[in-house]
Amino acid sequence: MDDAMASMGSIFSMLIQSQMDKAFKMRPAGKIELTDECQHYESRDQVPWDIQKYFAQRYSIFSLYDEGIWMTDDAWFGVTPEPVAKAVANDMYGTDENKTILIDMFAGAGGNTIAFANSERWERIIAIEKDISTLACAQHNADVYEVESDIITWVHGDSFEFLDALRNRPGELHPDLRLDMDTTVVFASPPWGGPGYSTDEVFDLRTMQPYSLKQLHGIAGPMNHALYLPRNSDIRQIAKLAPEDQKIEIVQYCMEGASKAMVAYMPGASNLGRPKDDDSLRA
Repeated sequence: MDDAMASMGSIFSMLIQSQMDKAFKMRPAGKIELTDECQHYESRDQVPWDIQKYFAQRYSIFSLYDEGIWMTDDAWFGVTPEPVAKAVANDMYGTDENKTILIDMFAGAGGNTIAFANSERWERIIAIEKDISTLACAQHNADVYEVESDIITWVHGDSFEFLDALRNRPGELHPDLRLDMDTTVVFASPPWGGPGYSTDEVFDLRTMQPYSLKQLHGIAGPMNHALYLPRNSDIRQIAKLAPEDQKIEIVQYCMEGASKAMVAYMPGASNLGRPKDDDSLRA
């Protein structure tokens, strides 16, 4: 009888906790199963024509691709190549040691998140992804890379809504997501859509879609933040964001002699460590 009562009490407590968790606007995501949108292509003839060039580079994107990396078709367009992701993670290793939490605003299929986790720099990583299928792929890919499960807290939701709540309405967040902003750094690798991104000599970051430079800097601004941007971004627009008497560090990341992207390290993330063993990724 006592065992039955204890079991009923445990079930009741779990139900109460579940209802409490649902009351929050955002909460940690549980384990998400791979969906029909998730794919592991094994040969070129399986791949849609518009991502075939990315599939040809799959081992540069994920060196463990053949070990069971899964991605949505859309995720191929935005994933950071693994060597670049590692170089960025290495640069961010040297940030203020009092910063122990990193928010990855656009986790995607997990490329940057995995590199940050395996750098062993951060006590916690909050990885946010809006698309449920892409998030399922990211969780799976982190397992392929044997990332410690307690380092990354996955969040299914809109990163702008998350950061706005963190700043202004922390009570809307699950207690596990109420972060100390003084110890937190933000990393953002947003979509790069917009006129001129791939053709203009200098890309106007005001036209970047769906998020402009102003929007990204505005939402992340209270915290140190690093923005992963197109290699041809207008540096003058970035420089205008520097507070008085402070500098913004901008680094071009290269592979095989060609720039892949630039990262703007916003104050006070300028005193970043340098890769000691892979200078080929820098311009």
